[in-house]
Amino acid sequence: MIQASVRMIALAGSLVAGLLTPEGAAAQDAHGGVKTMYDFAMKDIDGKEVSLSRYRGKVVLIVNVASFCGYTKQYAGLDSLYRAYAERGLVVLGFPANNFGSQEPGSDEEIKEFCSTKYNVTFPLFSKISVKGDDQHPLYRYLTSAEANPATAGEVRWNFTKYLMDRSGRLVAKFEPRVDPLSADLTEAVEAALGRQ
Repeated sequence: MIQASVRMIALAGSLVAGLLTPEGAAAQDAHGGVKTMYDFAMKDIDGKEVSLSRYRGKVVLIVNVASFCGYTKQYAGLDSLYRAYAERGLVVLGFPANNFGSQEPGSDEEIKEFCSTKYNVTFPLFSKISVKGDDQHPLYRYLTSAEANPATAGEVRWNFTKYLMDRSGRLVAKFEPRVDPLSADLTEAVEAALGRQ
């Protein structure tokens, strides 16, 4: 009981100091380790295995993208956001998904070609995955989990949902598809996350 109280006081102190926010609290696995985005490995758009731990210490915006969506024009805003804040430590990661209205039917090669020629995308793109349903990728199971991320839990509802991860690899904010990448809400959240060490 005393040990639990000490832990709660320590957690409260971290909250007050702004070192840990309720939105950023992550679930612990069966071994007591904190699960973060760094626990996942993905294939990039060229099929190479990438550990997300390579982004350790960065602020990361994870976005499920699609080529034939009403929000596809957000590729331009996402790339502008990435270019504006990359030197300060922001990385945008695009995850193509065909879960909504078959709006991402192409192969990885076609998606890469579309993004480079139509929007001159410079941020990292990954191989197409599923972000909901029975074949949901483990990364998105983590992002949408009520246990891991209670403040932002729930199914991905459409393309261009945005998840903001802090420098510790923990989820701190979720933005629905209608939120423009260059909106004040999103850029202020990015700046706040970049300001935390």
